[in-house]
Amino acid sequence: MMALQTDAPADQLPVSEACLRNQESILLALMQELKEPMTVLELASGSGQHGAFFAPRMPHIRWQPSELAERIPGINAWRRYAGCDNLLPPLVLDIAQTLWPIKQVDAVFAANLVHFVGWDKLRSMFSGIGRVLNQRGRLFLYGPFKYNDRFNSAGDEALDQWLKERDREAGIRDVAEVMLAARREKLKLIRDIAMPANNRLLVLQKYA
Repeated sequence: MMALQTDAPADQLPVSEACLRNQESILLALMQELKEPMTVLELASGSGQHGAFFAPRMPHIRWQPSELAERIPGINAWRRYAGCDNLLPPLVLDIAQTLWPIKQVDAVFAANLVHFVGWDKLRSMFSGIGRVLNQRGRLFLYGPFKYNDRFNSAGDEALDQWLKERDREAGIRDVAEVMLAARREKLKLIRDIAMPANNRLLVLQKYA
């Protein structure tokens, strides 16, 4: 792979502690799911750490980060630090926008996004995913979820309260509600994988 030269030492790169905690477990799960060469669009890439961690360890995957414009420099810094050409230059993408700057992908990944935004943005996100995801393509949603409107832990309940204090439209979603929104874009749940710290990895597939 082509080596890329970083312009920032590791201790100056943007760091998400949540990424540091979850990247290994997410990688192990994705490696079981993404065994064929393909392009994966990451929504709300944040600091860019996930792509920088995943891409070198899955060289058969073209990892496409995306984020709001103000986060792009940090993602580019991580891309240069990772030094692998299957980690693509990040796209400027707001999940609420109607037109996305990419036409087709084989899979979509989003970590800790669903509970941070309101339902209007989530519906826009699913609509965008429905447009760009290939037939039988997969969607991976990582994070905390509720089942039968019940939290998995006291920590999740506290997180939900904190989220609603900063944005009353945000909050931990019930899996059934998320799947209802997903079905409108012909996405069905095929796997629900337990992850550390009461998180889940929901695997959905697009059907005709």
